[in-house]
Amino acid sequence: MSSATSLPLTDPALADLLTGRLSLVEERLRDAVSHADTLADDASRHLVNAGGKRLRPLLTLLAAQLGDGERREVLDAAVVVELTHLASLYHDDVMDSAPVRRGAPAAHEVWGNQVAILTGDLLFARASVMVAGLGPEAVRIQATTFERLCLGQLHETVGPRPDEDPVEFYLQVLADKTASLVATSARFGAMFAGCRPDVVQIVTSFGEKVGVAFQLADDVIDLTSDASVTGKTPGTDLREHVPTMPVLLLRRRAASGDGTAAERELVALLDSDLSSDDDLARAVTALRTHSVVDETRAQAIALVRAAVAELAPLPAGPVKEALVSFAESLVDRAS
Repeated sequence: MSSATSLPLTDPALADLLTGRLSLVEERLRDAVSHADTLADDASRHLVNAGGKRLRPLLTLLAAQLGDGERREVLDAAVVVELTHLASLYHDDVMDSAPVRRGAPAAHEVWGNQVAILTGDLLFARASVMVAGLGPEAVRIQATTFERLCLGQLHETVGPRPDEDPVEFYLQVLADKTASLVATSARFGAMFAGCRPDVVQIVTSFGEKVGVAFQLADDVIDLTSDASVTGKTPGTDLREHVPTMPVLLLRRRAASGDGTAAERELVALLDSDLSSDDDLARAVTALRTHSVVDETRAQAIALVRAAVAELAPLPAGPVKEALVSFAESLVDRAS
């Protein structure tokens, strides 16, 4: 299997098929972000050229193999979900003040916040043009997904109300901000491959659970991996005080009767400025060795198991095995 798909697939025919189809998506993606305007072209190509795992279009192509995966609409849908994802990254990096994305300077570091935000808007517009060609039902699904993406970012920004549980609130943020598009990726694949409605629902539910697990695994990776692996500086979320599951679990622990003095001191450190590299490194080191990281990893694993259980009604075979591998590979990254 090529590194483009990065899945440990045991069926060579399926592996070759997906690799070829993903190459077509890559070509279409580069065409889709091109602009006559030089600035718009350079800024739009920035994240495409930086690469990426292309997990969402891969899931679209894979789910489509449950039906007629050769349909033109499947390729269009795969490009739509990756365009939507890339657009959201331009906005996310501005919101999070992330200096690096996929090993390259974030767009706002190169062109400034305004250009980065407008470039994200341009990519959302291109995705909308493409999805319009897929029919009114696809437009409705895309619009609903976009609404959830925006709500997830909004709720992450303002935080939970005093009467809301921060952990449950965060899980809903992940469902909206990340899982909604993963679920739509799987849904589009099965839907445009002509699968039965029950099959479309199965892979949609699968994608929703996998999407939350994916982000929980990222919360672990942000603390436990180095920048050369993730393309993101460890502790970036801590410095920007962006909530993550390990921090929320630590806060819950520190506020309980079982909380230790060391845990309360760590929470105080996390609430401090953290602009000093030494303070940030101290916070990352203390948090990565705490049991809340293992608890977060366990949550991700449990969600993957639940996602795999959703696939039970599907017939056994290479496609079902590949979907299982897709889910498991997302949390294996955090092992």
